Amino acid sequence: MSDLTKELEGRCHRARAAARVLAALDRRRKDAVLAAIAARLEAETEALCRANAEDLERARAAGLEPAMLDRLALDPGRVAAIAAGAREIVALEDPVGEVTSLRRRPNGMQVGRMRIPLGVIAMIYEARPNVTIDAAALCLKSGNAVLLRGGKEAARSNAALGDLVRAALAAEGLPEDAVQVVPPLGREETKVLLGLAGLIDLCIPRGGEGLIRLVTEHARVPVVQHYKGVCHLFVDEDADLDMALAQVENGKLSRPGVCNALECLLVHERVAAAFVPRLAELVGRGLEVRGDEATVALLPAARPAAPDDWGQEFLARILAVRVVAGFDAALDHIARYGSLHTEAICTQSYARAQRFLREVDASCVLVNASTRFNDGGMLGLGAEMGISTSKLHAFGPMGLESLTTLKWIVQGDGQVRG
Repeated sequence: MSDLTKELEGRCHRARAAARVLAALDRRRKDAVLAAIAARLEAETEALCRANAEDLERARAAGLEPAMLDRLALDPGRVAAIAAGAREIVALEDPVGEVTSLRRRPNGMQVGRMRIPLGVIAMIYEARPNVTIDAAALCLKSGNAVLLRGGKEAARSNAALGDLVRAALAAEGLPEDAVQVVPPLGREETKVLLGLAGLIDLCIPRGGEGLIRLVTEHARVPVVQHYKGVCHLFVDEDADLDMALAQVENGKLSRPGVCNALECLLVHERVAAAFVPRLAELVGRGLEVRGDEATVALLPAARPAAPDDWGQEFLARILAVRVVAGFDAALDHIARYGSLHTEAICTQSYARAQRFLREVDASCVLVNASTRFNDGGMLGLGAEMGISTSKLHAFGPMGLESLTTLKWIVQGDGQVRG
């Protein structure tokens, strides 16, 4: 057994011991440590930003792409938002111990299901130091211990955040090993972590396509994928075109480098002549349009789309645009090129809105709202571990409930089975 394997196994054993403590805690104690984490974030903002500045300096020198730099960056406003997210989790109901579907059997026994923590979670992610706090807070509230393996580009930021969380745990008399920041690992070392079957109850990868493939190909532990976001907006034939333009602007330009950013616009042919030229307003603000033949004819600033632009996650100020023959053609395009992440329609037709909600296969489907709303905080979860594009165990933003499972419970008064 290698030294690395011994170290990682030791971390998992300590995490499992800590998870037993967390599973037995009442809500008051869990909320107290989350409130303490939020307070420490605010008190230590300057130090956290200094650590992050070192990461940013090295990332720029290494040629990290602008979208990744945006995800990596911390400033006082973002630290305040992370603290606010922790406080939102404090305000949420504790799912642990909730009993559902309790019913009485003919023999008098009461049978139901109780929500319980998963145990030990491994979170593998890239360039997003906010995930360190979001994941720690969600796991603590749901009674789980967590191993946090962030990317090397955020090593100093994650270490500082991890020390902050562990200090808050210790101050509240709880085991520090409930949250462990694992130093960045290379490809082969990550495979060792993924092979610790029986020690890790769930692995959640969150990052680029290469990371997701590495995890899914080599994991011997259960995995929930946070895959790429190829998000579409379909502008229907009766859409409010002002609303549609606002959704394009918000979905594509507000933060181009995030997974719920709009990547492809589908426009019904009956409104294409009225709507596609209006994209020139956004081109003037730095948007690059890659369109099909009809789009290029209506928008001279557009460049012809290449075949691989459909289904592409650009993570940049680039938007693929296609004019489609109608509703069914839009659904066909989404079925072929979507990534099960986020899909939206702009329409005034109740019937087509309902069809879109029923028939489109994605973790979040929206009517007359920006794709940017597929986010744990925006959907009332407080924060998220990521947006699962798997359909087993969770689908969509993973909040507290997604970090628990259900066990059967039975209450009898002496029944025996004949």
